Parts: sequence; structure tokens; C-alpha cells
Amino acid sequence: MHHRHKVDSPSGTALGLGRAAARGRQVALDSVWCKSRDGHTGARPKGEIGFATLRGGDVVGDHTVMFAAEGERVELTHKASSRTVFAKGAVRAARWAAGRAPGLYSMRDVLGL
Repeated sequence: MHHRHKVDSPSGTALGLGRAAARGRQVALDSVWCKSRDGHTGARPKGEIGFATLRGGDVVGDHTVMFAAEGERVELTHKASSRTVFAKGAVRAARWAAGRAPGLYSMRDVLGL
């Protein structure tokens, strides 16, 4: 979920989480995703990765990855209540990148993962 003014759907973060789930299953996300369901759609096909997008109010960003099975589910949730957390990460990345050789880096490099 994001604020009502966000124009892309699903968000880049949601797509990134979907790609990670697909990679863990060793499939391409675009071969198993469903970005919306509306009306009488029938049962979700086995193996499909679904996205549910909500927009409203001033929500900075709430993301939940849900692994659902018969009789149980595991949910991993991140809720950002302020954009400050993202700004701190950007500043940390900028400080890390200062003086480094040109190249393609990721937050995994910045965080030493």
C-alpha cells in the first residue's frame, strides 16, 4: 500500500519482492505473475505469484510478502511511516560511493552483504 498520489502499480518494491520470490522458485516472474484480479476469476492457479495493490491516504509504504498454504501462512511485512528512512539509506549509499571507481553497485555492496 502507498499514498493515494502514487501512480505506478505495482510499486517497484513490490515487483522486486516478486522477482525475489520467483528467483527462489527458479522461475521467471513474468511467466507466473498476476498483477490484478477482478470479478469472478476462479481459483488462483498453482504456482502463480499474485499482487494486490492498495492506494490511499498518506501511507509512505507498506509491503507484505505472504506465503500461503492450506491451513497456514507466513507473512513478512515492512511498514515505512516516514520517508526519512529512505533518505538515510540514500545518504549512506552516497557516502559509501564517494571516491569509488565508476561501475555498477547495489545496496548489497553498500551494506557489505
